Formats: sequence, C-alpha cells, structure tokens
Amino acid sequence: MISQDLAGRSADGFVAVPATGAAAAVGKTGAGRRVLVWDLPLRVFHWSLVVAVAASVVTGKIGGNAMELHGKAGLAIVGLVVFRLAWGVLGSSHARFGNFFPTPGAVRAYLKGQWRGVGHNPLGAASVIALIAVLATQAATGLFSSDDIAYAGPLNPAVSEALATRLSAVHRVMVNVLLGLVALHVLAVAYHSLIKRNDLVKPMITGWKAVPHGESTRGGGRIALAVSVVIAALVVVLAGGAAGAAAPAKRPAAAGTAATPAW
Repeated sequence: MISQDLAGRSADGFVAVPATGAAAAVGKTGAGRRVLVWDLPLRVFHWSLVVAVAASVVTGKIGGNAMELHGKAGLAIVGLVVFRLAWGVLGSSHARFGNFFPTPGAVRAYLKGQWRGVGHNPLGAASVIALIAVLATQAATGLFSSDDIAYAGPLNPAVSEALATRLSAVHRVMVNVLLGLVALHVLAVAYHSLIKRNDLVKPMITGWKAVPHGESTRGGGRIALAVSVVIAALVVVLAGGAAGAAAPAKRPAAAGTAATPAW
C-alpha cells in the first residue's frame, strides 16, 4: 500500500486528492507552503519527451542508418504527445489544459504581477501549448514523409507521392520552429532560475515546490492514467504497426552520392 502524507496525498507524488485547511500545507518554508505541483505521470512524460526529441533531432541530422532510430523516436513522440493530450483532460488539476489555458485576462494579470496561480504561468502555458502543437505537427508529418533515399515514414505508402513530398517539406521546415521554441523554453527556465530565483527544474523532478499561496494538484488517479496510456498506445500501434509492415523497400543511394537526408 502506498503510504499517505498528512494531506491525504500519496507520498510517491503520483496523485493528489483534495485537502483543505491546515492539511493542505504539508510543510512550511520561507517561501510559504510546500505543495505538489506536478504529478508523477506528467514528470515522466516531460523527461521522456526531452530524450525522444533530442534523439529525433540528432538522428535526423546524422541521417543514413540513423534514420531507423529517427523513426522510432518519432513514434515515441507520437505516443507521448497523445498521452499529454489525454492527460490534459483526465489528469490532475495542474496538468489539465482547462486550468492553465492562457486567456487574455490571465496574461494581463501575469504581466501586471497580479497572477496568483500554481503550475504553468500564462506565458509558460502558451509556450507549452505551442510546443505540443509543433511536436504534433512534426510527428504527424514525419509519419508520411520520405527522403527518397534512406527512409520512409510508416504511413508514407498511404498517401500519394505528391502529398508525401509536401508533408516532407513541412517536416523539414518545422524542425527549425521546434528548435526555436525549445531554445526559448530553455532560456525562460534559465531566466526564472538564475534571475528571478524561481527554480523550475527541481519541481519537475520531485513534483514539490514551496509557494506563497495555492494548493497541491489533485485528481488524475490510476484509472485516468491507464486510460491515457491505452489511448496513446493504440495511436502508436495504428501509426507504426500494420502500415509500417507495408512500407516499400528503400531505394539505395546512387553511386557517389551521400545517403544522408536533409532532415
């Protein structure tokens, strides 16, 4: 049995249940109460996505035989993005899109220093949504893309050559947008950590953070997790399973030409 802390939250940081009054604050620090900001599934998603995106970018730049790993990393990103979309509806309170969507009013309040939320601030929320949208676009176009040399996405046979060419072009362009968003994200984290003394990295590792106000995340239990994982797994199977088996044989590179795609 998972041990419970005084607020009724599972001590492994997996899920939080509503807590009120004195029980809502697990511990007091100089910055205020210590609350569970990020649940365990969200943290696992975040760091898994970091690894998958890094692998896809590096292998895409290497090309050649590394494109097989590039495709696997792409399928992993498909599953992770679908999981995050499901968890954004079924997960714990701070993970739900409806609780941190950056409305104009929330952005104005944040810029005026009047925002009092816990979790993603409005600008951070906009960054998260933009990253998910770009990753979804990259993963989806990659499934249909082909470099005509070393690799074709698992769903490439399902579309015409002309459409595959257009999707491949989008895939190549969007990687630059993705890298730009990642760079902005890293710079924002560094700014908050080094200038504003607001550590954003440790809470994404431990789940816990000392805040002057706010409550721990709650909801998003094991049934919600199971449903989210099953949905993501089904999408990955559909995207890379039977379609991948029907992929045409790769055409060898012409003599004297490099077998490295421009992905």
